[in-house]
Amino acid sequence: MSLTILTIDDSRTMRDMLNAALTPSGFTVVQAEDGEHGVEVLDGMEREPDVIITDINMPRKDGFAFIEDVRADPRHRATPILVLTTESDAEKKQRARAAGATGWIVKPFDQDKLIAAIRRVAAYSG
Repeated sequence: MSLTILTIDDSRTMRDMLNAALTPSGFTVVQAEDGEHGVEVLDGMEREPDVIITDINMPRKDGFAFIEDVRADPRHRATPILVLTTESDAEKKQRARAAGATGWIVKPFDQDKLIAAIRRVAAYSG
């Protein structure tokens, strides 16, 4: 069974890059354009995604608020959340961890490392 990954990024280019990196590895990719849309998409999914990948800097609802909203819902408390962002500030990493993020990857991402991280956190959660 393939893993389902929900990706949330306001950049169409980044969404396309994630889709191109993950789909050939057998992942099913569901996409959202920002944190607000991410919550809507997540709530509308038939089954829980295996991993969520979110950016931090987005309009309407940033990644921190998205993570907090997801973690506030008991249905999503165990879903791994990877932050994929250009940010590398230790304070922001700590803020994401405190909100409930599982891991942090800095853009630009290495495809093999991203896939390994997804498989690692998906196995850990399941």
